[in-house]
Amino acid sequence: MNIYMQEFKANLKSVVIWSVSISALVLIFMSLYQSFALDTALVNQMMSSFPKELLIAFGMTDMDWSTILGFFGLVFVFTQICLAIQAANYGFSLVSIEETEWTADFLLSKPVGRTQIMTSKLLAALTSLAITNAALWVSSFLFINIFRDRYDFQVKPLVLLLLSMVVLQLFFLSVGMVISLLVKRIRSVTPYSMGLVFGLYILNAFGGMIGEKSLEILSPFKHFAPSYIIKNAAWDMPLVMISVLVIIISFVGSYILYAKRNIAAAV
Repeated sequence: MNIYMQEFKANLKSVVIWSVSISALVLIFMSLYQSFALDTALVNQMMSSFPKELLIAFGMTDMDWSTILGFFGLVFVFTQICLAIQAANYGFSLVSIEETEWTADFLLSKPVGRTQIMTSKLLAALTSLAITNAALWVSSFLFINIFRDRYDFQVKPLVLLLLSMVVLQLFFLSVGMVISLLVKRIRSVTPYSMGLVFGLYILNAFGGMIGEKSLEILSPFKHFAPSYIIKNAAWDMPLVMISVLVIIISFVGSYILYAKRNIAAAV
């Protein structure tokens, strides 16, 4: 039984939907840029009129909307949320789907070890996320260049933004995996993935609004804030290392928990 291919085929429909949706999101937002760029002073004046708390909540502080990258930073905030939900969905369903559908004991009866099962499933999820990420890269470079008109932009901040999405996806995939193995049984992954993503996003927004740094550093959305990356053309490495550490611990913990997990048999 080729577990990897079976898992990838199961994800294929959602991969296509997520990829098309993300590309469409970038297209729609970037097509509006030239209208905003006609009066850059008006745009920045409009942004300054918004409550500071609102700008912090959506990660739009220190962001110049008059530039093509500044404008892209806005759509990137929504893209982060979308792809985080996708990654969390795959993480929560990676192991739990067999238990939900009562096919886990059948899978484990095959001549394959739990480590091989977990690795095959994980590789299928990573492949699915990589395809969606590739769609984001292509659509971002394509539509930015189509709609930037005469306005130039630096490639490095854009590349760093897009690379940050890889780490963000791995964060939610790995955390989703380890939580699913700590919970006795997950009947539906959607409430868990939505709760995880929006919970951490709200934590970041709330921490920013009240100026509580200890809350902000718990959220990967703070670790990869588009405004910081665009402004500094660099990652905030101390915060990024927190995400990397969580990813490593979550992946290792998932393998350990799965190896020791009692799998309920179908009655």
